[in-house]
Amino acid sequence: MPKQETYFEHVTGDRRIEVVKTYDQMYAREAFDSMDESAQGQLWKSLSIEENFSPSDIPSIQSPESGEFLWEELLDAAREDGNIISFFVVNETSRAASKSLYVSPDWPSAEAFTKRLIAKNQ
Repeated sequence: MPKQETYFEHVTGDRRIEVVKTYDQMYAREAFDSMDESAQGQLWKSLSIEENFSPSDIPSIQSPESGEFLWEELLDAAREDGNIISFFVVNETSRAASKSLYVSPDWPSAEAFTKRLIAKNQ
């Protein structure tokens, strides 16, 4: 299995934001579970859920079913070749605390999230 690698890193003072590419589905799921509503909404848009499904096939983004639906769509989009699945996880470290903020199946979505995060905190 390929190794995890750092795709992007931005350090300002004691705050570090990084994007890692990982093949670890459990790590990606933990990052997914820690995403807030705004991050999930951004992932929802980046996966083009509204364009790829009829409205009757999509659970409301506020419903309990939407989380599992979004995770399954993320898994489908994260396939590289055959059984290889990769994710881009955005992490923020400040002082001694580290947290995952976003997980994506592609670099452009993770990059867009990271740029907004950096701009918001400057």
